[in-house]
Amino acid sequence: MSLGSNLGDGEANIEEALQRLEHYGDDLVFDAQSPLYKTEPQGLKDQPWFTNCVVRFKVGSDIWAPEGLLSTLQAVEAKMGRDRDGAPGGPRNIDLDLLLFGDVLMQGEYLTLPHPRMLERAFVLVPLRDIAPGLVLPGGKTVEQALAALTYGLDGGNISQK
Repeated sequence: MSLGSNLGDGEANIEEALQRLEHYGDDLVFDAQSPLYKTEPQGLKDQPWFTNCVVRFKVGSDIWAPEGLLSTLQAVEAKMGRDRDGAPGGPRNIDLDLLLFGDVLMQGEYLTLPHPRMLERAFVLVPLRDIAPGLVLPGGKTVEQALAALTYGLDGGNISQK
């Protein structure tokens, strides 16, 4: 999953979201986290840069369905005061996106997997490469191949994208 924040203390917001997720039971187990990156906003450019990372959780497949995990992510966002009435792509204190759920492919009104814009976002693919460098994405592309198709800059811990 991808985590992002550009309101308040982004690092603290991400840490709080991760702590909340870790308290959802023994069948949702933290497994890996990328470094934190400062990332250029996409779409609505006139806003602060985001703090972003990608994390991996192991889930009990007999307990969790993708829709249930997404519902949990949205509940964490709501408990942290996420305002979904603002401009799409606008500032937010926390944003939790479900990118992948194993090899599940699905398209629906509530959830599409893999995340429909994942391959367009360096702020997702760079940290995803950090925790899963050999990952082959649905469709057969590696993370490295997906990144090669983008125009982006990586300067230390800063990711910019045109």
